[in-house]
Amino acid sequence: MTQVNFKLLVWAGLLNCFIVCGFAQQGGSNCIKVNAKSCADCIQAGPNCGWCKNITFLQEGESTSARCDDLEVLKSKGCPPDEIENPRGSQQMLKNKEVTNRVKGSAETLKAENITQIQPQQVSLKLRIGEPQTFSLKFKRAEDYPIDLYYLMDLSYSMKDDLENVKSLGTSLMGKMKNITSDFRIGFGSFVEKTVMPYISTTPAKLKNPCTGDLNCTSPFSYKNVLKLTENGTLFNKLVGKQHISGNLDSPEGGFDAIMQVAVCGEKIGWRKDVTRLLVFSTDAGFHFAGDGKLGGIVLPNDGQCHLDNDMYTMSHYYDYPSIAHLVQKLSDNNIQIIFAVTQEFQPVYKELKNLIPKSAVGTLSSNSSNVIQLIIDAYNSLSSEVILENNKLPKEVTIEYKSFCKNGVNGTGDEGRKCSNISIGDEVKFEIKVTAHQCPEKGQSEPIRIKPLGFTEEVEIKLEFICECECHNEGIPNSPLCHNGTFECGACRCKSGRIGKHCECSMDEVNSEDMSGTCRPPNSTEICSNNGECICGQCVCKIRENPNEIYSGQFCHCDNFNCDRSDGLICGGHGECKCRECECWQNYTGSACECPLDTTPCRAANGQICNGRGTCECGVCNCTDSKFQGPTCELCQTCPGVCAEHKDCVQCRAFGKGEKKDKCDEECSHFNMTLVDHREKLPQPGDFDAQSHCKEKDIDDCWFYFTYSVESKKAIVHVVKTPECPTGPDIIPIVAGVVAGIVLIGLALLLIWKLLMIIHDRREFAKFEKEKMNAKWDAGENPIYKSAVTTVVNPKYEGK
Repeated sequence: MTQVNFKLLVWAGLLNCFIVCGFAQQGGSNCIKVNAKSCADCIQAGPNCGWCKNITFLQEGESTSARCDDLEVLKSKGCPPDEIENPRGSQQMLKNKEVTNRVKGSAETLKAENITQIQPQQVSLKLRIGEPQTFSLKFKRAEDYPIDLYYLMDLSYSMKDDLENVKSLGTSLMGKMKNITSDFRIGFGSFVEKTVMPYISTTPAKLKNPCTGDLNCTSPFSYKNVLKLTENGTLFNKLVGKQHISGNLDSPEGGFDAIMQVAVCGEKIGWRKDVTRLLVFSTDAGFHFAGDGKLGGIVLPNDGQCHLDNDMYTMSHYYDYPSIAHLVQKLSDNNIQIIFAVTQEFQPVYKELKNLIPKSAVGTLSSNSSNVIQLIIDAYNSLSSEVILENNKLPKEVTIEYKSFCKNGVNGTGDEGRKCSNISIGDEVKFEIKVTAHQCPEKGQSEPIRIKPLGFTEEVEIKLEFICECECHNEGIPNSPLCHNGTFECGACRCKSGRIGKHCECSMDEVNSEDMSGTCRPPNSTEICSNNGECICGQCVCKIRENPNEIYSGQFCHCDNFNCDRSDGLICGGHGECKCRECECWQNYTGSACECPLDTTPCRAANGQICNGRGTCECGVCNCTDSKFQGPTCELCQTCPGVCAEHKDCVQCRAFGKGEKKDKCDEECSHFNMTLVDHREKLPQPGDFDAQSHCKEKDIDDCWFYFTYSVESKKAIVHVVKTPECPTGPDIIPIVAGVVAGIVLIGLALLLIWKLLMIIHDRREFAKFEKEKMNAKWDAGENPIYKSAVTTVVNPKYEGK
């Protein structure tokens, strides 16, 4: 049992070694492959890479890049932990104002710019290449948040009846929105189409009145800002009431031109900062987009700039319609959420458009716009119930990942990690932001990252600082005596451009000269650096193998730590270190492959003896001196009596006082403890003791006795059934009675069989006689001398009456 436990410990240790070495190799190989020439190169290779700045760390022949390796590997190679450069990233909250707990109607009055819905507001991250930095972002919808709503309406002829209902929209919508916010402003704008053919008719009469018949329509226009955002709902009704329908030729309208101007002309529209900006786009037709301007000879792409002159868009004939992507960008940049109020006919078109514009909504407009107020309120509630995070264009050196923690335990990752839905006023949701750097910026620090919820002006600014140099870089000594043309920093020389060598002693032009390569050849050899390295500046720089644990070393790279003798498939049997192709064994091990343990524990038998006293322990294995014995501790003997037979006489003499050893029982049979039990069921069962044997033997009286022989704590224990099972003599009477009965029964049986055979024989003979009788043919003639004894006399007088 002891031997088994020892083997388990050995294999567990080896397995642990393999796991640790495997992890070291996996992490270290990435660090070594970089072939780092400086500490800066090393820490940029990965978050697990460290640089040993200890001056005496390198072995002879090792290159400077060997200082860069996995942290655990560096420690295992003897680098003191306080001499390992391993800077870590960090984060700092520069501005972390709590979100506002504002209640509508409370005495507390806050300006819009003092309301906080996102936390933190400014974060500083120090980024190590490959090491992510994670922080939490909190968003809470504030109650009574200000709203700016701009109503942009299609004034083509088909919207005539809709205009009548919109004329009273100002005061009605003001009243409804007071239930949502106490700070509400409304504005109005209208659009028709570009003022060139073929979108409108350019005849003088049609330019003055594009409508037919007696209808009085206003001249066509592209976009007009009728009323900038105001708190005066009555003024809205008044100015809208003065508007007139216009007309155009084709069905799609030029609404995209109008949306672009509303988005980019912030001052002229009157958009405030730190408010919810809503744009209601009302139409009963489709839309033109980028490229359609070619029909009117307009080929210049929309420039995305404000071109309002006297509240009129003046460049519609010069710039093409904006593209959908261009609109998405401008709406996002200006935090505008758009609501498409369109008729049932064009619902499918604008729903597809909604899928392309984040934070947008589509509502079904009745034929005369009578439901526009409820449509706006429903759309606002839908938009405000969802928060979607977006960031500006990321620096190429970093990536960002989002994870959301929404209401009711709903979590999201990837694209779903950017948003939370079904948010009510006062609800708080959290996001986890993970920023990872993948390379250092080429020119100093990168631009900050800005994260904001779509449709809101508040944002989180993330300032980035990259860890691209080690701390010991600042302690470098330029033109140090240790470096001919370089800076001594972090325990090694950092050479100037064009210089090479451990001490920067060579120029690139001198590297391959014949004079220098001569000092890299071992005596009586033509191989440079034993074919295991390169000769640089007259010194061998050994190759770096793919496995970071395998190292070439020595003045001529003639040594390594992986070509030593192996045992059980392991270098030095896993019990020593390979140094310059020879094993240096650990304590208690010897041999060329450290395969021979000096510990005698594996040879120790259960009785405490080495090899049971029948052999010698060599390299942890018993060498049995008696050829009869074998086994791990010389305990087996195929030709020897078994345990039962070996201890039979001693058990018999001690338990029953008889047998061959009864006269010398005390001298030869005292090596075990004996216990008597009443019957066989009381004997120990398998598993109760180690090395247990169940025995059944005959004593000198031909009686069977039962016992068990077992070992516990190196002491033999015998359990014996105190009553032997002896055979009893035969009972004569039953035997004689049985024999007589048997003979009688056999005789009767024989008589019955004989009688049966006779009956069968008689029946066969009788049947044969009957058959012959039937087949016989007798003569029927009468005997002539025969005279019958009967005489018949007839009365002559008898008349038969």
